[in-house]
Amino acid sequence: MTADTSTRYREFKMPDVGEGLTEAEILKWYVQPGDTVVDGQVVCEVETAKAAVELPIPYDGVVHALRFDEGTTVDVGASIITVDVAPGSDDGPAPAAAPAPAPVAEPAAEPKGRQPVLVGYGVSEASTKRRPRRGAAAVPEQGAAAAIQAEMNGVASAPVAEGLSRPLAKPPVRKLAKDLGVDLTTVTPTGPDGIITREDVHAATAPVAEAPVAEAAPAPVAAAPATAGRETRIPVKGVRKATAAAMVGSAFTAPHVTEFVTVDVTRTMRLVDELKSDKDMAGVRVNPLLLIAKALLVAIKRHPEVNAAWDEAAQEIVVKHYVNLGIAAATPRGLLVPNIKDAHDMTLPELARSLGELVSTAREGKTTPSAMQGGTVTITNVGVFGVDTGTPILNPGESAILAVGAIKLQPWVHKGKVKPRQVTTLALSFDHRLVDGELGSKVLADVAAILEQPKRLITWG
Repeated sequence: MTADTSTRYREFKMPDVGEGLTEAEILKWYVQPGDTVVDGQVVCEVETAKAAVELPIPYDGVVHALRFDEGTTVDVGASIITVDVAPGSDDGPAPAAAPAPAPVAEPAAEPKGRQPVLVGYGVSEASTKRRPRRGAAAVPEQGAAAAIQAEMNGVASAPVAEGLSRPLAKPPVRKLAKDLGVDLTTVTPTGPDGIITREDVHAATAPVAEAPVAEAAPAPVAAAPATAGRETRIPVKGVRKATAAAMVGSAFTAPHVTEFVTVDVTRTMRLVDELKSDKDMAGVRVNPLLLIAKALLVAIKRHPEVNAAWDEAAQEIVVKHYVNLGIAAATPRGLLVPNIKDAHDMTLPELARSLGELVSTAREGKTTPSAMQGGTVTITNVGVFGVDTGTPILNPGESAILAVGAIKLQPWVHKGKVKPRQVTTLALSFDHRLVDGELGSKVLADVAAILEQPKRLITWG
């Protein structure tokens, strides 16, 4: 029996892995033609302007062809791999995708959009190219009870307070859709009570049957650094490209103000040593950054107006009653700023655990786009590079960023005498549309005061 080639060969297309991004670079293939794959198996790793992401295949079968080489930048929606889902059946000529287009040339003009900035100062929400998001319908007031009941039944839906309607799907199905880049609002549900099933998500990825065409031409080799004479040209893409775009966008959009304070942190360093041996902190990493982060959270609690964003369209200041604390982290692909969600509600051990997981995940190159979205304020520890301080550029959409300089023994007047003390310099940059000089000064002064007398973590916290 001859298999229908339109159903036997399935084309897996580059999904939208970053909420509106329209291109991604193939970093590494984990399979080759002839390899057997199963539904959910990771077949490649791609990099967008936000992060590196592993892509799972939604089919069982045998790899027929890889459409692009490693290092190639591919548009969302382009077929990247063909899978024979009925191997061993009698077959005619195998279908193939159209010849692969050449890698997208990098524009000479300045990229636009919100991206990571300067020395690891943030990852934003946009790439150099975006597609418009679909609008969400408002949830009727009478639908609130149904949404709550659905949540209790394990079906993920939007919180009623948000006033948004999202398709009903259980968490595993929602994760599958996210991994495959499927917009659940476009999926037709077949489950009971309108619930989207795993099969519905897979069906949404199925390509429209096409007539067989000629075998695809070999994909072009990725551009590599070109050396000529005394100069080397390095293609700018991925995170580095995003960083350049966001650095320009933030610097020329938000009016920056930076203030500095030098502070004696000797007592904080002693507390760090004590906490390292505390049984309640066993199994977590305790370092100065942990207490600096806690100090900033306490300062924000005392001055909540600093934790805000500027709504350009509405010409409003949006004060946020939660803190998603961004932490700049060095990674193999550059400096990224994932954030700790709801850091304001965490105990010190919880904050320490979250910091450790955030940094280790980032250094392994496994930070997800969602981990870098929604930040409200950021800390960048330039002191680890031996730098005294800096003038950090805001992560786009955030109100403030705190730079922490190197902690060094310096001569300091303590109790009327010059003594060697552990000293550091802090720099706070803030958006002057949101934060005036008085508010910014109070926040910075509070952070310094806590680090000088860490018992204020208790009396002020």
